[in-house]
Amino acid sequence: MLGMPSAPVVQVPPKAVAVTVTDDTLSVDLADGRTIAVPIGWYPRLAYGTPEERADVQIAGAGHGLHWPALDEDIGVEGLLLGKRSTESAASFARWLAQRKQASLG
Repeated sequence: MLGMPSAPVVQVPPKAVAVTVTDDTLSVDLADGRTIAVPIGWYPRLAYGTPEERADVQIAGAGHGLHWPALDEDIGVEGLLLGKRSTESAASFARWLAQRKQASLG
């Protein structure tokens, strides 16, 4: 038969199964066996987080997202695959950083 295939190919969105954050790299292991590694500098809140805050990551959205509660950071797995960096504005990050410094003093 020429033309359309008899069974459609369904793309399964990538799902995270494990996350590791070092001082310079965010690595995400995917359910399909791939590992994505990007510079931590792409996500300033992770870069400024303590090792303990970085380690406290939750795999959310059935594996489609990552959430760091203490850093108020959310990263989508699909965005990582597309090479997307943080889109947070400099002003927003500056406010977050100022609040973080104030909280550590108080």
